[in-house]
Amino acid sequence: MNYSSPASTRNGQILGWLFGTLVVIIGILNLFLVHPVPGIAYLLLSLLYLPPASAQLKAWFGFSLPVVVKIILAVVIIMFTLGVSDLGDMIDKL
Repeated sequence: MNYSSPASTRNGQILGWLFGTLVVIIGILNLFLVHPVPGIAYLLLSLLYLPPASAQLKAWFGFSLPVVVKIILAVVIIMFTLGVSDLGDMIDKL
């Protein structure tokens, strides 16, 4: 039985676009301001959240990450960006 309604699917896609875009922005900032390696890593992680890329990854590999894993990964990304990375230090200096 499928319990997901079209509204919850649409909300999930909106959240995916918002957080995926945020991770892309963090990746671009890291790419130019800090170092290319974390920038590329963030850009690759954003593919897990952007709906078209997530759908393509599901088509290629046959499964997608559960929402709980995506939420935990999002918290880790935000904590790492603001707490540990050099980009977080640059934000603090502003």
